[in-house]
Amino acid sequence: MGGAARYTGRFAPSPTGPLHFGSLVAAAASFYDARSQDGRWLLRIEDVDTQRTVPGSAEQILATLERFGFEWDGGIVRQSQRTDAYVTALERLRSADLIFACACTRREMADSALARDGSRVYPGTCRDGLPPGRKARAWRVRVEGGIAFEDAVQGPQQEDLTSEVGDFVVLRADGLFAYQLAVVVDDAEAGVTHVVRGADLLDSTGRQIYLQQRLGSPTPAYAHLPVVVNAAGEKLSKQTLATAVDDWRPEAVLLAALTFLGQNPPLDLNHATLRDVHEWALAHWSLARVPRVRCQSEPQFIQDMQA
Repeated sequence: MGGAARYTGRFAPSPTGPLHFGSLVAAAASFYDARSQDGRWLLRIEDVDTQRTVPGSAEQILATLERFGFEWDGGIVRQSQRTDAYVTALERLRSADLIFACACTRREMADSALARDGSRVYPGTCRDGLPPGRKARAWRVRVEGGIAFEDAVQGPQQEDLTSEVGDFVVLRADGLFAYQLAVVVDDAEAGVTHVVRGADLLDSTGRQIYLQQRLGSPTPAYAHLPVVVNAAGEKLSKQTLATAVDDWRPEAVLLAALTFLGQNPPLDLNHATLRDVHEWALAHWSLARVPRVRCQSEPQFIQDMQA
C-alpha cells in the first residue's frame, strides 16, 4: 500500500500588478508551511482572466520572489497556456449533464440576493432550458446541497450552495474560463495537497470543493490566512493603491509578515541576514499560531513604509 502523498503547496498570484505586502504574506505562509514539512512549493501565474492582466507584472512578481529568497519547485505554470485542460474539464461536466447554458445578463440578476463574496445568487432561470428566443451567454454548473470542511486557520466552515450561491459560472459570457474551474483543474493536475491563501478566497472554497467532487479530483487541505487591510479597513490591492514591496529590505518585510502571521520572531532577527530569517521561520513555523480572524491591520512598519 502506498503512503500519504507528499505535501505539495503552491503560491498563485494574479499578474494585475506588483507584489504588495498582502501578497507577500500569502507567499511567505504557503512557502514556510510547505518547506517546514519537507514539501514541494509550486508557483502558478493565475492569468486566466486576460482582461485584468497587466503586461510585465508576472515577470516583476517573479523577480521580487527571487529577491526575497523564495525558491519554487518545477516550472512556472501559467493559466493562459492551459486552455486545453479547461476545455477537457468542461466537456467532462457537459457530457455528465452537470452544466447548462445560461442566457442571463447581470442586469437581469440585479435583484437577486447577494452571495457571501458579493456575487448574485443565481435564481435558476435557465436551469431547465433557455427561454424562447434567447441564446447561451455562459455555462453554469448545476448545484445541489451544501459543502462543509475544516479550515486549518478559520475553523469549521459550512455553506449551503443551493441557497447561498446557486448554479455558478464555469465558462463566462466573454468566452473566458471562470477562476473556480481553472483553479480546480490546475490544483488537481499539479497534485496540490495543501492550499494556504488569503481569507478573501474563503468564500470560493465551497464552490471549488463542489467542482472537485464532480470532476473526481481530490480535495486539498485548506488554510485561509487573515487578509491584510490598511488604516481605512480596505484590503491591500492595486485598487487601494497598495505600495509594491519590490525595493523594500527583504529581511524587514519578512519579519513584518511573520509578526503579522503570529509567529513572534525575536528582536535579535532585526539585524539578521535574509538567510537567517528564512532559517528561523522554517525552524519555528506553526500554522496554529496564525490569528483566527478573516482580516487584520497591516503592521506599523508597513504603514510607515506606505506613508
